[in-house]
Amino acid sequence: MRTVTSILGAATLATTSVYGWGATGHQTVGYIAMQFLAPNALSFVQSSLGTTYNRSLGVAATWADDVRSQSAYAWSAPLHFVDAEDNPPTSCSVSESRDCGDNDCILGAIANYTTRVVTTSLSATQRQEALKFLDHFIGDIGQPLHVEAIEAGGNGISAKCSGSSTNLHSVWDSGIINKLVSANYSSSAITWANSLATRIKTGSYKSLASSWISCSSTTSPASIDSDIANLLSKRTITPLACPLVWAKESNAFDCSTVFTFTTGQDLCTSTYYNNAVPVIELQIAKQGYRLAAWLNVLFDGATNLP
Repeated sequence: MRTVTSILGAATLATTSVYGWGATGHQTVGYIAMQFLAPNALSFVQSSLGTTYNRSLGVAATWADDVRSQSAYAWSAPLHFVDAEDNPPTSCSVSESRDCGDNDCILGAIANYTTRVVTTSLSATQRQEALKFLDHFIGDIGQPLHVEAIEAGGNGISAKCSGSSTNLHSVWDSGIINKLVSANYSSSAITWANSLATRIKTGSYKSLASSWISCSSTTSPASIDSDIANLLSKRTITPLACPLVWAKESNAFDCSTVFTFTTGQDLCTSTYYNNAVPVIELQIAKQGYRLAAWLNVLFDGATNLP
Protein backbone atom coordinates (compact mmCIF):
# COMPACT_ATOMS: atom_id res chain seq x y z
CA MET A 1 0.00 0.00 0.00
CA ARG A 2 2.99 2.36 0.32
CA THR A 3 3.08 3.82 -3.16
CA VAL A 4 4.54 7.03 -4.53
CA THR A 5 0.97 8.17 -5.19
CA SER A 6 0.14 7.62 -1.52
CA ILE A 7 3.06 9.69 -0.33
CA LEU A 8 2.40 12.58 -2.71
CA GLY A 9 -1.30 12.54 -1.90
CA ALA A 10 -0.57 12.60 1.81
CA ALA A 11 1.52 15.73 1.42
CA THR A 12 -1.43 17.54 -0.13
CA LEU A 13 -3.97 16.25 2.37
CA ALA A 14 -1.88 17.19 5.36
CA THR A 15 -3.05 20.79 5.02
CA THR A 16 -6.73 19.94 5.42
CA SER A 17 -8.81 18.16 8.03
CA VAL A 18 -9.92 14.97 6.36
CA TYR A 19 -10.49 12.80 9.37
CA GLY A 20 -13.51 10.49 9.30
CA TRP A 21 -15.75 10.49 12.29
CA GLY A 22 -14.12 12.49 15.05
CA ALA A 23 -12.67 10.70 18.08
CA THR A 24 -16.09 10.19 19.65
CA GLY A 25 -17.59 8.68 16.51
CA HIS A 26 -14.70 6.29 15.95
CA GLN A 27 -14.59 5.21 19.58
CA THR A 28 -18.32 4.55 19.51
CA VAL A 29 -17.95 2.28 16.46
CA GLY A 30 -15.30 0.30 18.33
CA TYR A 31 -17.27 0.07 21.56
CA ILE A 32 -20.34 -1.18 19.67
CA ALA A 33 -18.26 -3.86 17.94
CA MET A 34 -16.94 -5.10 21.28
CA GLN A 35 -20.48 -6.03 22.30
CA PHE A 36 -20.94 -8.36 19.32
CA LEU A 37 -17.59 -10.14 19.03
CA ALA A 38 -17.61 -13.95 18.99
CA PRO A 39 -15.24 -15.77 21.40
CA ASN A 40 -12.17 -16.18 19.17
CA ALA A 41 -12.44 -12.68 17.74
CA LEU A 42 -12.82 -11.24 21.22
CA SER A 43 -9.81 -13.19 22.45
CA PHE A 44 -7.65 -11.98 19.56
CA VAL A 45 -8.76 -8.36 19.97
CA GLN A 46 -8.11 -8.33 23.70
CA SER A 47 -4.74 -10.08 23.53
CA SER A 48 -3.55 -8.10 20.51
CA LEU A 49 -4.51 -4.67 21.82
CA GLY A 50 -3.48 -5.41 25.40
CA THR A 51 -3.34 -2.89 28.21
CA THR A 52 -2.07 -0.16 25.87
CA TYR A 53 -5.59 0.12 24.46
CA ASN A 54 -7.46 -1.26 27.46
CA ARG A 55 -8.06 -4.40 25.37
CA SER A 56 -10.75 -2.52 23.45
CA LEU A 57 -11.52 -1.57 19.86
CA GLY A 58 -13.11 1.58 21.29
CA VAL A 59 -9.85 2.90 22.68
CA ALA A 60 -7.82 1.78 19.64
CA ALA A 61 -10.22 3.23 17.06
CA THR A 62 -8.52 6.63 16.82
CA TRP A 63 -4.97 5.31 16.35
CA ALA A 64 -5.02 5.55 12.55
CA ASP A 65 -5.94 9.25 12.75
CA ASP A 66 -3.40 9.85 15.51
CA VAL A 67 -0.49 8.57 13.40
CA ARG A 68 -1.40 9.85 9.95
CA SER A 69 0.27 13.21 10.59
CA GLN A 70 3.54 11.48 11.46
CA SER A 71 6.10 11.21 8.67
CA ALA A 72 6.35 7.44 9.19
CA TYR A 73 2.66 7.06 8.36
CA ALA A 74 2.21 9.82 5.78
CA TRP A 75 1.57 7.10 3.16
CA SER A 76 -1.63 6.10 4.97
CA ALA A 77 -3.54 9.38 4.46
CA PRO A 78 -5.27 8.44 1.16
CA LEU A 79 -6.42 5.13 2.65
CA HIS A 80 -9.04 6.82 4.84
CA PHE A 81 -11.43 7.62 1.98
CA VAL A 82 -12.50 7.02 -1.60
CA ASP A 83 -12.95 10.03 -3.86
CA ALA A 84 -16.30 9.41 -5.54
CA GLU A 85 -16.28 11.53 -8.69
CA ASP A 86 -20.02 12.24 -8.69
CA ASN A 87 -22.15 15.36 -8.44
CA PRO A 88 -24.14 15.69 -5.22
CA PRO A 89 -26.89 16.54 -4.54
CA THR A 90 -27.89 15.94 -8.18
CA SER A 91 -26.35 12.49 -8.51
CA CYS A 92 -24.39 10.18 -6.24
CA SER A 93 -22.43 7.08 -7.20
CA VAL A 94 -19.33 5.06 -6.41
CA SER A 95 -17.34 3.16 -9.02
CA GLU A 96 -14.35 1.14 -7.88
CA SER A 97 -12.69 1.32 -11.29
CA ARG A 98 -13.31 5.06 -11.60
CA ASP A 99 -12.67 6.12 -8.00
CA CYS A 100 -10.13 3.58 -6.74
CA GLY A 101 -8.60 1.98 -9.79
CA ASP A 102 -5.20 1.48 -8.15
CA ASN A 103 -6.66 0.16 -4.85
CA ASP A 104 -5.02 3.14 -3.14
CA CYS A 105 -8.12 4.10 -1.18
CA ILE A 106 -10.21 2.81 1.69
CA LEU A 107 -11.64 -0.04 -0.42
CA GLY A 108 -8.21 -1.48 -1.13
CA ALA A 109 -7.04 -0.75 2.41
CA ILE A 110 -9.80 -2.83 4.00
CA ALA A 111 -8.88 -5.74 1.74
CA ASN A 112 -5.17 -5.37 2.48
CA TYR A 113 -5.49 -5.27 6.26
CA THR A 114 -8.05 -8.06 6.26
CA THR A 115 -5.42 -10.38 4.81
CA ARG A 116 -2.70 -9.07 7.13
CA VAL A 117 -4.60 -9.39 10.40
CA VAL A 118 -4.87 -13.17 9.97
CA THR A 119 -1.39 -13.75 8.52
CA THR A 120 0.32 -15.63 11.34
CA SER A 121 3.77 -15.22 9.79
CA LEU A 122 3.58 -11.51 10.54
CA SER A 123 4.73 -10.23 13.91
CA ALA A 124 2.28 -9.48 16.70
CA THR A 125 2.98 -5.77 16.16
CA GLN A 126 2.17 -5.99 12.46
CA ARG A 127 -1.06 -7.87 13.11
CA GLN A 128 -2.04 -5.36 15.78
CA GLU A 129 -1.45 -2.56 13.30
CA ALA A 130 -3.69 -4.33 10.77
CA LEU A 131 -6.41 -4.69 13.42
CA LYS A 132 -6.22 -0.99 14.30
CA PHE A 133 -6.46 0.00 10.65
CA LEU A 134 -9.53 -2.23 10.17
CA ASP A 135 -11.06 -0.82 13.35
CA HIS A 136 -10.68 2.67 11.92
CA PHE A 137 -11.35 2.18 8.21
CA ILE A 138 -14.55 0.17 8.69
CA GLY A 139 -15.70 3.17 10.72
CA ASP A 140 -14.50 5.70 8.13
CA ILE A 141 -16.37 4.11 5.25
CA GLY A 142 -19.67 4.86 6.99
CA GLN A 143 -18.99 8.63 6.95
CA PRO A 144 -20.70 10.02 3.82
CA LEU A 145 -18.02 12.64 3.18
CA HIS A 146 -15.33 9.95 3.18
CA VAL A 147 -16.98 8.67 0.04
CA GLU A 148 -17.01 11.96 -1.83
CA ALA A 149 -14.47 13.89 -3.94
CA ILE A 150 -16.15 17.30 -4.19
CA GLU A 151 -14.12 19.98 -2.38
CA ALA A 152 -11.93 17.33 -0.71
CA GLY A 153 -14.88 15.61 0.90
CA GLY A 154 -16.45 18.90 1.96
CA ASN A 155 -13.31 20.33 3.55
CA GLY A 156 -13.37 23.22 1.09
CA ILE A 157 -17.02 24.10 1.77
CA SER A 158 -17.48 26.75 4.45
CA ALA A 159 -20.15 26.01 7.03
CA LYS A 160 -21.45 27.17 10.37
CA CYS A 161 -21.99 24.98 13.44
CA SER A 162 -23.55 26.39 16.61
CA GLY A 163 -22.44 29.86 15.59
CA SER A 164 -18.83 28.94 14.79
CA SER A 165 -17.25 28.99 11.35
CA THR A 166 -16.00 25.63 10.15
CA ASN A 167 -16.35 23.43 7.08
CA LEU A 168 -18.86 20.81 6.00
CA HIS A 169 -16.54 17.89 6.63
CA SER A 170 -15.88 18.99 10.20
CA VAL A 171 -19.60 19.41 10.81
CA TRP A 172 -20.09 15.73 10.01
CA ASP A 173 -16.87 14.58 11.69
CA SER A 174 -17.50 16.15 15.03
CA GLY A 175 -19.76 19.22 15.12
CA ILE A 176 -23.10 17.43 15.06
CA ILE A 177 -21.77 14.43 17.00
CA ASN A 178 -20.32 16.54 19.82
CA LYS A 179 -23.58 18.42 20.23
CA LEU A 180 -25.64 15.22 20.16
CA VAL A 181 -23.46 13.27 22.58
CA SER A 182 -23.20 16.21 24.97
CA ALA A 183 -26.96 16.73 25.03
CA ASN A 184 -28.13 13.12 25.06
CA TYR A 185 -25.32 10.81 26.16
CA SER A 186 -23.46 12.61 28.96
CA SER A 187 -20.57 13.42 26.58
CA SER A 188 -19.61 9.73 26.69
CA ALA A 189 -18.77 7.54 23.70
CA ILE A 190 -19.42 4.47 25.85
CA THR A 191 -22.88 5.67 26.82
CA TRP A 192 -23.69 6.42 23.18
CA ALA A 193 -22.36 3.02 22.10
CA ASN A 194 -24.46 1.26 24.72
CA SER A 195 -27.58 3.05 23.52
CA LEU A 196 -26.94 2.17 19.87
CA ALA A 197 -26.07 -1.44 20.74
CA THR A 198 -29.33 -1.75 22.66
CA ARG A 199 -31.23 -0.53 19.60
CA ILE A 200 -29.50 -3.25 17.59
CA LYS A 201 -30.25 -5.98 20.12
CA THR A 202 -33.81 -5.15 21.09
CA GLY A 203 -34.83 -1.79 19.69
CA SER A 204 -35.48 0.10 16.50
CA TYR A 205 -32.47 -1.33 14.63
CA LYS A 206 -33.18 -4.98 15.43
CA SER A 207 -35.21 -5.64 12.28
CA LEU A 208 -32.57 -3.92 10.13
CA ALA A 209 -29.38 -5.44 11.47
CA SER A 210 -29.39 -8.63 9.40
CA SER A 211 -29.51 -6.58 6.19
CA TRP A 212 -26.43 -4.62 7.29
CA ILE A 213 -24.23 -7.71 6.96
CA SER A 214 -25.72 -9.26 3.83
CA CYS A 215 -23.75 -6.98 1.45
CA SER A 216 -26.02 -7.94 -1.44
CA SER A 217 -26.64 -5.43 -4.17
CA THR A 218 -29.20 -5.50 -6.95
CA THR A 219 -26.65 -7.08 -9.27
CA SER A 220 -24.38 -9.10 -6.98
CA PRO A 221 -25.54 -11.32 -4.10
CA ALA A 222 -22.80 -11.43 -1.47
CA SER A 223 -22.11 -11.83 2.22
CA ILE A 224 -19.29 -11.01 4.57
CA ASP A 225 -18.53 -14.73 4.80
CA SER A 226 -18.18 -15.19 1.04
CA ASP A 227 -16.37 -11.88 0.58
CA ILE A 228 -13.66 -12.76 3.07
CA ALA A 229 -13.41 -16.40 1.92
CA ASN A 230 -12.85 -15.25 -1.66
CA LEU A 231 -10.22 -12.72 -0.60
CA LEU A 232 -8.27 -15.11 1.60
CA SER A 233 -8.34 -17.93 -0.93
CA LYS A 234 -6.74 -15.71 -3.56
CA ARG A 235 -4.39 -13.89 -1.17
CA THR A 236 -4.31 -10.92 -3.50
CA ILE A 237 -5.91 -7.53 -3.03
CA THR A 238 -9.00 -7.91 -5.16
CA PRO A 239 -12.22 -5.87 -5.11
CA LEU A 240 -14.51 -6.76 -2.24
CA ALA A 241 -18.29 -6.67 -2.49
CA CYS A 242 -19.09 -5.62 1.06
CA PRO A 243 -16.95 -2.47 1.43
CA LEU A 244 -18.20 -1.29 -1.96
CA VAL A 245 -21.83 -1.77 -0.88
CA TRP A 246 -21.10 0.11 2.34
CA ALA A 247 -19.43 2.92 0.41
CA LYS A 248 -22.44 3.24 -1.89
CA GLU A 249 -24.80 3.40 1.07
CA SER A 250 -22.76 6.17 2.67
CA ASN A 251 -22.38 8.06 -0.59
CA ALA A 252 -26.16 8.04 -1.17
CA PHE A 253 -26.54 10.20 1.95
CA ASP A 254 -24.46 12.91 0.24
CA CYS A 255 -27.42 13.43 -2.08
CA SER A 256 -30.27 12.85 0.36
CA THR A 257 -28.90 14.67 3.42
CA VAL A 258 -25.34 16.02 3.48
CA PHE A 259 -25.57 18.51 0.59
CA THR A 260 -29.12 19.72 1.29
CA PHE A 261 -28.07 22.83 3.26
CA THR A 262 -28.69 26.41 2.22
CA THR A 263 -26.02 29.13 2.25
CA GLY A 264 -25.64 30.72 5.67
CA GLN A 265 -27.66 28.04 7.46
CA ASP A 266 -26.33 26.96 10.86
CA LEU A 267 -26.04 23.22 10.36
CA CYS A 268 -26.02 22.44 14.07
CA THR A 269 -29.06 24.45 15.14
CA SER A 270 -31.60 23.87 12.40
CA THR A 271 -33.69 21.28 10.60
CA TYR A 272 -30.47 20.22 8.94
CA TYR A 273 -29.21 19.00 12.33
CA ASN A 274 -32.45 17.16 13.02
CA ASN A 275 -32.20 15.39 9.67
CA ALA A 276 -28.51 14.58 10.05
CA VAL A 277 -28.66 13.02 13.52
CA PRO A 278 -30.64 9.88 12.51
CA VAL A 279 -28.26 9.33 9.58
CA ILE A 280 -25.17 9.64 11.77
CA GLU A 281 -26.54 7.33 14.45
CA LEU A 282 -27.57 4.78 11.85
CA GLN A 283 -24.16 4.84 10.17
CA ILE A 284 -22.26 4.57 13.46
CA ALA A 285 -24.43 1.63 14.55
CA LYS A 286 -24.06 -0.10 11.17
CA GLN A 287 -20.29 0.14 11.10
CA GLY A 288 -19.86 -1.08 14.67
CA TYR A 289 -22.02 -4.11 13.90
CA ARG A 290 -20.21 -4.69 10.60
CA LEU A 291 -16.80 -4.43 12.25
CA ALA A 292 -17.80 -7.16 14.69
CA ALA A 293 -19.16 -9.34 11.88
CA TRP A 294 -15.98 -8.85 9.84
CA LEU A 295 -13.73 -9.93 12.72
CA ASN A 296 -16.04 -12.79 13.68
CA VAL A 297 -15.79 -14.29 10.20
CA LEU A 298 -12.02 -13.94 10.27
CA PHE A 299 -11.50 -15.58 13.67
CA ASP A 300 -14.63 -17.66 14.30
CA GLY A 301 -15.58 -18.65 10.76
CA ALA A 302 -19.02 -17.00 10.70
CA THR A 303 -20.63 -13.67 11.55
CA ASN A 304 -22.32 -15.22 14.61
CA LEU A 305 -24.85 -12.41 14.46
CA PRO A 306 -28.61 -12.37 13.74
